[in-house]
Amino acid sequence: MFTLRFSRQAHKFLEKQPLDVRHRIRMALLELAKNPLANRQVKRLAGTDELLRLRIGDFRVVFSIEQEELLILIIAIGNRGDIYRRL
Repeated sequence: MFTLRFSRQAHKFLEKQPLDVRHRIRMALLELAKNPLANRQVKRLAGTDELLRLRIGDFRVVFSIEQEELLILIIAIGNRGDIYRRL
């Protein structure tokens, strides 16, 4: 199982969300931590080799994987339309 580590921006976004949205995102992230590349909602971001995104309804989670350390670094969480502009 991978360890999840959040950037400050991702943590702030998550804490500002309503409880039901927070719960939905956290449950999806726990599933991601079990096997990140087996999830069908995970895709590589165009133009990068190291960044991936997870689709959770209208939200996107941008992250990278450190295989050696079994670590998933959550870089950003945001709404579908805004998330890619902030990267």
